[in-house]
Amino acid sequence: MSIAGTLRSDISEGRYEPGDKMPTEAELAARFGVNRHTVRHAVSHLVDEGLVRSRRGAGTFVTAKPTDYPIGTRVRFHENLLAAGRRPEKRILQIETRAATPGEAKALSIVAGDSVCAYHGLSLADELPIAVFESVFPQTRLPNIVKALSGTSSVTAALRLAGVTDYTRASTRLTAVLANATQALHLQVKEGDPLLLSKGVNVGSDQMPVEYGRTWFSGDRVTLTLDHQV
Repeated sequence: MSIAGTLRSDISEGRYEPGDKMPTEAELAARFGVNRHTVRHAVSHLVDEGLVRSRRGAGTFVTAKPTDYPIGTRVRFHENLLAAGRRPEKRILQIETRAATPGEAKALSIVAGDSVCAYHGLSLADELPIAVFESVFPQTRLPNIVKALSGTSSVTAALRLAGVTDYTRASTRLTAVLANATQALHLQVKEGDPLLLSKGVNVGSDQMPVEYGRTWFSGDRVTLTLDHQV
């Protein structure tokens, strides 16, 4: 594991809590057996990610640790972040109506080429980008979903306005991928940085799919946890 990765794990596991002062460059250089320039470069990554901040003449301090984000049968973005003590925010990047791809059609139990609404957005915790996402909805099943999404950034609220009073996660698939240029721009990371891709299908009370979602989480800013029901 890299120096930045090791320090990131230390923060995530509570070795260093928010507000704690990090070891000096000399101490970290001795710990990892490298020169201070290498340590400085590693710490700069953590600064860019918003995990630590440097104060001239005082040292480097922990500002945050990766957000715990549980994935279970009831995945709710706002509730998850509030439970983790973070301030949630979603920004709409684009809402479009287009034809369903074969993969989307299979996930949503519709026919390829059927009309879907695709909602592209950015998720933030305490104003720090943690994920970009695309949620795809079947318009034949949810004819009012475009209007609903235009009035709120919340998928749960939009589905409620479209007539879906409750929904649950039917399936989840996690894979590791590398950030492309667009994702890197939105997440404020470097192209090629590691991301965690979550693909999931949400169903209504009748067990019919109402959303097929793909979310690319910043691998350094989120700790995904799966409950026993997934």
